[in-house]
Amino acid sequence: MNVELLRQYLAYFQDLGIRHLYRRPASPRSPAGVAPLLVEAGDSAPGSLLVAPEPDSPRETLEQIRADLGECTRCRLHQGRTQIVFGDGNPNAKLVFVGEGPGADEDAQGIPFVGRAGQLLTQMIENTARREGIPLLRADVYICNVVKCRPPGNRTPEADEIETCSAFLFRQLAAIRPKAICALGATAARALLGAREGVTKLRGRWYSWRGIPVMVTYHPSYLLRPYNQNAKREAWEDLKQVLHYVYD
Repeated sequence: MNVELLRQYLAYFQDLGIRHLYRRPASPRSPAGVAPLLVEAGDSAPGSLLVAPEPDSPRETLEQIRADLGECTRCRLHQGRTQIVFGDGNPNAKLVFVGEGPGADEDAQGIPFVGRAGQLLTQMIENTARREGIPLLRADVYICNVVKCRPPGNRTPEADEIETCSAFLFRQLAAIRPKAICALGATAARALLGAREGVTKLRGRWYSWRGIPVMVTYHPSYLLRPYNQNAKREAWEDLKQVLHYVYD
């Protein structure tokens, strides 16, 4: 197992609450005498041992992750939701957009980015792609949020809510394995990069989430405000950069 693959496994298990690793004695089936890793789950399942997947093991699907999420009650956000908003789009997308959380329209329909901000995002994706000569529709990308339940009054998700739901976001991204991720707004940048700076300072440059390039840009809801004309221009530039990186 190479170092990068091991690092990815460790980060994945950490997201699942796993705290301890063990190594079983090598068997004749182990390549070059390498023993498989075992992991011990955290407080949610004390003492349970799991064998780490081999490098060629099939990755989990979005359907499996959604089934595992279930009718989630892991944080307080479930108390006011109508339904979980998991994600929408191409499960094999080369590009994933990550927003903050569902709003009222998304909570009602169960689909991310369908309200005014979502309509603007769709226009940005499709109009920019058309102008740049890239055959791309919203249905070709994947769109999801950091948290899957609507925060009360559309407030910003709190740190513990982000931490709880990020495990499922990370599993979504690992299942899709896109060529790039576009983080929409400060909450998405914080969840993916641990960033504390504002979007104005972060945008326009490439970062990395587990080896996948990440571009940070403004959330479409911010761009709907009439006084943010410069931000609109900057967001279009960010999106052009992402689309050419992914699809050229």
